[in-house]
Amino acid sequence: MADPSSYRPKPGEIPDSPGVYRFRDEHRRVIYVGKAKSLRQRLANYFQDLAGLHPRTRSMVTTAASVEWTVVSTEVEALQLEYSWIKEYDPRFNVKYRDDKSYPYLAVTMNEEYPRVQVMRGHKKKGVRYFGPYAHAWAIRDTVDLLLRVFPVRTCSAGVFKNAARTGRPCLLGYIGKCSAPCVDRVSAEEHRELADEFCDFMTGRTNTYIRRLEKQMGEAAEEMEYERAARLRDDIEALKKAMEKNAVVLADATDADLIAVAEDELEAAVQIFHVRGGRVRGQRGWVTDKVEEITTGALVEHALQQLYGEETGDAVPKEVLVPALPDPVEPVQEWLTGRRGSNVSLRIPQRGDKKALMETVQRNAQQALVLHKTKRASDLTTRSRALEEIADALDLDSAPLRIECYDISHLQGDDVVASMVVFEDGLARKSEYRRFQIKGFAGQDDVRSMHEVITRRFRRYLAEKEKTGEWTEDKDGGAEGSPGALTGTETPAGPDVITASGAPAGPGGLTEDDGRPKKFAYPPQLVVVDGGAPQVAAARRALDELGIDDIAVCGLAKRLEEVWLPGDDDPVILPRTSEGLYLLQRVRDEAHRFAITYQRTKRSKRFRSSPLDDVPGLGDTRKQALLKHFGSLKKLRSATIDQICEVPGIGRKTAETIAAALAQAAPAAPAVNTATGEIMEEEPGTMGSSGEPVTMGAPDERRGQET
Repeated sequence: MADPSSYRPKPGEIPDSPGVYRFRDEHRRVIYVGKAKSLRQRLANYFQDLAGLHPRTRSMVTTAASVEWTVVSTEVEALQLEYSWIKEYDPRFNVKYRDDKSYPYLAVTMNEEYPRVQVMRGHKKKGVRYFGPYAHAWAIRDTVDLLLRVFPVRTCSAGVFKNAARTGRPCLLGYIGKCSAPCVDRVSAEEHRELADEFCDFMTGRTNTYIRRLEKQMGEAAEEMEYERAARLRDDIEALKKAMEKNAVVLADATDADLIAVAEDELEAAVQIFHVRGGRVRGQRGWVTDKVEEITTGALVEHALQQLYGEETGDAVPKEVLVPALPDPVEPVQEWLTGRRGSNVSLRIPQRGDKKALMETVQRNAQQALVLHKTKRASDLTTRSRALEEIADALDLDSAPLRIECYDISHLQGDDVVASMVVFEDGLARKSEYRRFQIKGFAGQDDVRSMHEVITRRFRRYLAEKEKTGEWTEDKDGGAEGSPGALTGTETPAGPDVITASGAPAGPGGLTEDDGRPKKFAYPPQLVVVDGGAPQVAAARRALDELGIDDIAVCGLAKRLEEVWLPGDDDPVILPRTSEGLYLLQRVRDEAHRFAITYQRTKRSKRFRSSPLDDVPGLGDTRKQALLKHFGSLKKLRSATIDQICEVPGIGRKTAETIAAALAQAAPAAPAVNTATGEIMEEEPGTMGSSGEPVTMGAPDERRGQET
């Protein structure tokens, strides 16, 4: 590991001008390429105290052995040079987008004497018109099959074309009218090229011209009583319309635009692009990339733009590019796109209307692509096995942790403190084993204390189940084996030797209930993972030690830095970024966080909807609604007499007395105030807060605070 100070440039050596810089390792390999408006200011950020750097940046500067730079005139030149060097050197610490060579395009080889329509993949060739990309090659063939009725362009290979010209007989498509057969001189080269131009015009979105022309020809044929030709033209029109229906109108103003959306987590990002031409989605592509450097959403967008348009010119760069976040600064990128197109390009974030709605659709596609990528990665048996082995090696476990439990604490400014327990067996989520906890031992916000309480409660239940099954034997001193006297009592005979799907004894006295379902908390994990760093890990280990449990490993995963903490260690375990073990731990941690936050939100929402009427025995929702409908609000119900309450249908005198007593005991809340104007808000009929008073300050999610 190199010391950055050993290759730090001397003061004054770095110019204060735009440029591109390269970090090289000890073998002179380029490991990172970056650009800067001011090279001096940017490079100075890399040579500060290592403790203040992001872990990925710290890893890069300690891997590097030298840095060099090239001065350019403008930021646009820096952008172009950065793109060129990334393509040339493929640096390991730069964001790498998976090459999209696998995406099929509909291509028209206008660079040939007789243009050909075909499916093409790989790098784009000069003189070839491309349309797409498409998700599947069969979608291209379906579209071409429909359009060949109207635009019978050649689709055969060069060998087939030459053989037909030699024999004087066209292929099958020539006989059935789906090829104009230039190979046997049915049309001249000029006429065939005109057909190819019309095919390209139709694919670029100029569809109405051809449909109107065919409709006019159909009408003329019908007037001249050429009904067979009219019928054929009618079928041609239907074919064109059917081809158009494959690309629904999404923007009514016939916009040409590309929409880019990004879904990301700490380690990966999914990019989705919709290509809209003439208001219709003409192509879609996407990829998932590793985030090998500390990077913002705007920077991810900038890299995506470089990937998309770095080798494109002219109309291949649309007039409008819609993105979820703008690069910083945005002007050089916009100027670079304008230069690639040859005319002005608008780069912006959609704010309203159809474009914003379509961007939301693209964003959903990106999110689903990221989830699908993670699901496919997690579902592979070999990958899961390797992940468990990597975890065992990193944590120095005796065997692979086939059952992993993860715990997370969630609250909102210390209110509604809850915890979650999620279970992964063989690397897959076991949702039937998930558990939720309410923190009962204290009030307020203390994640460390909360973690200690949750681990204690969970494994106290586990020890209790072991005692019931007879697995927990007594030692000579009368205490339970492995426990500091916490559990005592008579032994329970073990059940028959029956093994469940989870590998645990089943049947009477075993680890299943009478109906065959597993008992709660009956199975111990091989590894406990907590969401947090050293303090949370220490709390979990202390809770297990207090219960006398020493055969369960504990670790913590700190979300911000993705570091694995072990009990008693001063430094974390750093798993490689590409490690399947780290990916599995991250997925377990994220699932625990999701489960905890869902429970916390549900609990908070119920609290906000609670009412003193909830404490009245036998008073169901129907009669609650009847009371509120009769009196109009809880405030008026509170001021009503028992006789007035009895007037409500279904409410007897005894129930009315209970209702009045419950409302009298509940203290009314302070009046709601509009924080913008200071005005005291009037209550809304039937809307109740936590104390039974009307809620007029918005939904629970609008409260300030951060969920953890």
